[in-house]
This record gives sequence, C-alpha cells and structure tokens, in this order.
Amino acid sequence: MDKSTLQELIEFILESINLVKKRFTVINSSDDFLADENGLEKLDSISMRLQSIGEALKNINKRENTFLLQVADARYWSEIIKARDFISHHYIDLDAETVYDICENELTELEEKMMKLRDLL
Repeated sequence: MDKSTLQELIEFILESINLVKKRFTVINSSDDFLADENGLEKLDSISMRLQSIGEALKNINKRENTFLLQVADARYWSEIIKARDFISHHYIDLDAETVYDICENELTELEEKMMKLRDLL
C-alpha cells in the first residue's frame, strides 16, 4: 500500500467502511458476534477491515502529516490508529463489545470525514 496515492488510500478506506457496514447489518448486539460460527466470521472479517482502515490512515498521516487535520484534530486520528495497533498486536484481547461499539457509533462519522477529505483532493 505504500505505493498507493492519497486518493487510492481514501477510496480504500471508504470501500472498507462500506464492507464493514454491509457485514454489520446482521449484527444486532455484541453477543451476535459470539453466538455462532457466522458471528465469529463477521467479527474476524470486520476486525480485519478496521485494522486495514487504521493502517491506511497511518500511511496517509506519514505521507501528508497535516492532511487529516483538515477535518478532525490529531487526537481523533490517533485514536483510530491506536485501535489499529491494538487489533494488530493484541487481537486475543479484543472483545466483541468494542468492535460492536465502533461499528454502531463511529463508522458513519469516519465515513463523512473521509468523503470530505476526498472532496479536498
């Protein structure tokens, strides 16, 4: 991904958000992730996409360290990147409630911010 352009990274993030939202539609509570094999599969695939979103944001921040600041402060982006690091390095400690909360409460705001950034290109 380091060879990708800024626009490609933003499009990747937006595509990933859409995939997470699509996969999340059948999840009504964090318990649904743990209820059966299909729920666990959703948890794994959504977690992987969340990790990828964080990695793409990390790459954008490395390339253009002020670009993301046009739509949110550094703390906002840092929290997403920290979530990526947690998923990557502490996956065994990741709980379904955290993933549920991110999907339920954070993705739409991130999507809106990414669309604003795309419009700035």
